[in-house]
Amino acid sequence: MCFVEFSVCSGKVGYLANKEEQGQRWGDNRPSARLRVEFEFYKMLKSEEIWCVGGVACIAGEDNCPDHSPSLSSWNPGHNPEKAMVVRGGDLFRLDSSATFYSLTIQSGGRLVVFADNTEGSKNITLRTRNVLIEDGGSLHIGAPKCRYRSRATITLLGRSDEKAVAEVPELGRKFIGVRGGATLELHGTERLSWTLLTRSIPSSGLATGGYAFQRNFSRGINLRVVDQDTAAVLFTERYDTYDSRNDSRRLMHLLQSLPAGRIVTLAVGDSATKNLLDETKRTIQSLLGSTYVHDLKYRQAWALVSVIGGGNGSCSEDVREHENHDTGGKALARKNFTTVDGVGFSVTKTANPTDLICALLGFPISGFQVDAVDQVVLNLQDDVHTWQPGNHVVVASTDYSMHQAEEFTLLPCPHCTSRQVRVQGRPQFGHMGEIVDGVDMRAEVALLSRNILIYGEMENTCYGNNWCQFFGHDTYGGHIKIFGNFTSVHLSHVELRNMGQQEQGRYPVHFHRCGDVDWRGGYREPAYVDGLSIHHSFSRCITIHATNGLLVKDTVGYDTLGHCFFLEDGMEQRNTFFHNLGLVTRPGTLLPTDRNETMCTSIRDKVYKNYTPSPSMECKAVSTFWIANPNNNLISNAAAGSQDAGIWYVFHSSSTGDSHGLFPETRAELTPLGIFYNNRVHSNFKAGLFIDKGVKTTNASAADPREYLCLDNNARFRPHENADPNRPRVAALIDTLIAFKNNDLGAWIRGGDITIQNSGFADNGVGLSFASDGSYPKDEGSSQEVTQSLFVGESRNRGFNGGQNKYWGQGGADGKMRTLPRNRTFPIRGFQIYDGPVRITQSTFRNYIPTKERFTSAVGFNLKNTWQLTPRNNLSKLSFQPTVGLRAFFGRPGQWFDENDLDGDKNSIFHDVDGSVTGYRDTYVGRADNYLIRHPGCINITQWNGVVCSGTYSQVYIQTQGASSLSLSISRDDYPEAPLVLRGINSQGALSQQYQPILMMSKSYTLHWNGPAPREIVLSLINFNQGDWVLVGLCYPSDTTFQVMADINDRQSNIFDDISDYGLLWLYLRARQGRDGHSYCSVKGCERVKVMATTSSSKLTCNCTAKAYPKYTKTPSAVVPMPTLSNQPCKDCGASQVSLVVHHTVFVPLVCNSIGKGMKPGIFLVSVDACSGKVTNKRFFSKMDSKMEEYLKTGLPKR
Repeated sequence: MCFVEFSVCSGKVGYLANKEEQGQRWGDNRPSARLRVEFEFYKMLKSEEIWCVGGVACIAGEDNCPDHSPSLSSWNPGHNPEKAMVVRGGDLFRLDSSATFYSLTIQSGGRLVVFADNTEGSKNITLRTRNVLIEDGGSLHIGAPKCRYRSRATITLLGRSDEKAVAEVPELGRKFIGVRGGATLELHGTERLSWTLLTRSIPSSGLATGGYAFQRNFSRGINLRVVDQDTAAVLFTERYDTYDSRNDSRRLMHLLQSLPAGRIVTLAVGDSATKNLLDETKRTIQSLLGSTYVHDLKYRQAWALVSVIGGGNGSCSEDVREHENHDTGGKALARKNFTTVDGVGFSVTKTANPTDLICALLGFPISGFQVDAVDQVVLNLQDDVHTWQPGNHVVVASTDYSMHQAEEFTLLPCPHCTSRQVRVQGRPQFGHMGEIVDGVDMRAEVALLSRNILIYGEMENTCYGNNWCQFFGHDTYGGHIKIFGNFTSVHLSHVELRNMGQQEQGRYPVHFHRCGDVDWRGGYREPAYVDGLSIHHSFSRCITIHATNGLLVKDTVGYDTLGHCFFLEDGMEQRNTFFHNLGLVTRPGTLLPTDRNETMCTSIRDKVYKNYTPSPSMECKAVSTFWIANPNNNLISNAAAGSQDAGIWYVFHSSSTGDSHGLFPETRAELTPLGIFYNNRVHSNFKAGLFIDKGVKTTNASAADPREYLCLDNNARFRPHENADPNRPRVAALIDTLIAFKNNDLGAWIRGGDITIQNSGFADNGVGLSFASDGSYPKDEGSSQEVTQSLFVGESRNRGFNGGQNKYWGQGGADGKMRTLPRNRTFPIRGFQIYDGPVRITQSTFRNYIPTKERFTSAVGFNLKNTWQLTPRNNLSKLSFQPTVGLRAFFGRPGQWFDENDLDGDKNSIFHDVDGSVTGYRDTYVGRADNYLIRHPGCINITQWNGVVCSGTYSQVYIQTQGASSLSLSISRDDYPEAPLVLRGINSQGALSQQYQPILMMSKSYTLHWNGPAPREIVLSLINFNQGDWVLVGLCYPSDTTFQVMADINDRQSNIFDDISDYGLLWLYLRARQGRDGHSYCSVKGCERVKVMATTSSSKLTCNCTAKAYPKYTKTPSAVVPMPTLSNQPCKDCGASQVSLVVHHTVFVPLVCNSIGKGMKPGIFLVSVDACSGKVTNKRFFSKMDSKMEEYLKTGLPKR
């Protein structure tokens, strides 16, 4: 039987076999819309290449240990830090002991197997050197995929950046492992689970019930605490005045007798307790708690006890101190350790100190009590971690807004732990969730940092020289691994990289530098991969993929790093796969503007033009755990668990940049279809979990544009088409199973067109999901965005922890308890944010959106302080709002965050409630309450929302003006002339032209007025008009004006005009003569529009005709479309079908490979399987791997 592991994500899955499979089983059957997984992807997802070919069952990779080769010579070179060691052609060495060199060069034909190993794993070897250079034909091996290295191998890279006597190696610099073309690097440590998830929450004290500490002065008697032995919870507290009251002595006795066996009890004397402490009470304490001293207690004697009911003397810890002239040595302390049912160790401590210095002198005896976790905090984990060993280091990710709540621990021996548990040293400072909270998977990632192969840079104690010490207090000149193109073989698995990377271009922990295709397309039978690496405390990125395609990065952890962590560099890297990687605590760096924080951005100005000062928010502040510079890459089952800015950022290069500029065909990244995006999680990021928007500047700084090369730029919008050709059909991008929680600003910001999000969960974000569709005029016509089958949670039961750089703490949530907050105590939390359009949300669920006195919290909201237009084609349907939703929608109010709430986009906020699942009124539109352009008498006001629900048909008129850019436009509807809508325009004041885009109710008449002289040219375009829709528009001009009025249809692709007529009218009847298709905002023939050119001698008159127009043109308000009745029927099929949104940590497909059947010819039997249903869709036989088979794999697997 042959088990081949794939991620089941979308499209087709294929495998090679020699006989039809006997059965198949799927780990997951999630539907995905469109994607096809091709042959190279099948191969990449396997860390070891497994084939089922011809007449054998399974053949897998290399099966010999490299250090067992009989051709190797034992090598013990010793320690000579001045020797430049060269392994020449023909030298085949097995390093049998530790060594120190100045440098190590492996020349052509030399093969160095580092290090010798043994079955016990005890042959530990360290190599110390300034650099290792593997040249063409040379190779360096530590273990093999089928013979994992067992001992501990360490390569220490030495050197400082300011060593003038040490020459830099061209293209490599200092402190490196370099792999030239034709070279081989094979590093394979012991396989250990790279990372997993908590399955039980860790409280900040280490105890589920929290720690407990109490100390105060007490008067006479015995102070008691009862503790639950299973949970460490304090169950009961009381003081018994056994000095003065015989009745209190009896109450103490009865209480002890009532407790069940096993309950923990603590007792301590406050001042004196003996005068009326009855003998029967003493006997009860002796018999139930095993006390030795209680029978002989004296006046003002300090006594403390911790024991267990029914445990006898063996369970009792007690201490007694004599009372001697108020001496300070009279403190009695009793302590005993216990273990909860969860395996967490805790101590219970009781103190009595009637002689505590001044307090005792003043008659205030001190009694103390404390419950603490000890070094027995047990982590309960999702996966088998038996390969994690005592002494290993792990990191637990933050599950709060601040990434700085990630914590490192050292593992301790734990004989009682299961294979899914580990015990850690010390107590956590912060809480870490291990649960699915309110339906969203918020379990903290737990990563193993230790590996038995370690490569690290030896560092100085502090920063020095020109290493950006103004930004970093520590040395940042670490080691680096650089791999050049045309290498023979590179596979890195289960290696630890610590103190790697430098704040210099091209010096990264792992750097694939201009390697081209590194999979089967590049001629590699065994495609390159990076698997199971631990990269931590890095000084420049984690994995850099530079002009390299087809690389698999799998099960790799990047922790506490500077700059973008998993990094695609030049914008032309494609077909790379990031599978099940974890990145957390991604900090700013200096290399690129997008790496920098605000201080770095304004301080590093050597590449801007002259004295230009960069704008941090516009050009920098984008450091991300996954920086994806081309959409044609695959992200599957990854976690971005904390970055200064973004978790995953898709950025679009208009052309290849850096070293690749001009060397490759234009990639047109913003037009390139999205690769696979499936089952990823993003949390604890400051700016956004997922960000899809923007490009980078691709020109050098100049007087015309003084910004730095590769700074963030608002020059790209994602609009995928077939073959990146805008004239070919669109290709919808699918975001499937995204979990986004505790992101300070945005769970996800999605800009562009034809993007679908499904099966996703958003919780505890400032804004859950913000759609900024590019399908509104005059952008990418016909595009749209949709979210379906998703869950939105405003404020969950994950209340967070007040600390770890969380700034805001206040009341919130459905329970009104104190919690950490995003952005600010008054920030208006929103679940789904509408911007631009058209966007659609359907079959989704909202819960826990409860406004407070300090802030408006709503399920649906709009982009704040919005100058841009919104389309009435934004629609909502089949939504479920749980009882914990206080505001279903909110249109803002003047005040903090909203300012005056009077920008054009604010006033035109609107959405279509298709089925009434938002308002209860089917096929209605919901807009701002004070927008009388959309109202009629039957509309329903919802004051709490600052909204109004109306029936009708709504579209936009796009008004462009020339010759008067600073004008405000006042629009009055003849039904409500006393309530005009005033728009200030989208473009900045002083621009050559201005544009306005009001939303109008169809079949109504309007007048347009200006606060200054009328513009000499106005173009009115009919946007989102359906065929036959009309409005009547009156334009205000001086009476001596002459007009030239033209109506046309503008084919925006060819810029050809047809059907031109000259009317010469001031009143314009705007009627759509053509129909629209889909989400297009213009007709099938183009954009219908009217152009007015005006000539007047009264060019300085203010053109506001309101007084002349009304009451002359005033009409009685009426509804064009009657208002529907309120539906009281429950919404069918509303809300997400999934109660909980959970990441799928491991997804696989077992496949059966049998021996060749009788009568069958040797060859390759290829079977394709539908990844959604698990059904076999096709079977083909090939006699060999040839062009026919390749062509079939490329074109023969149809789209779903």
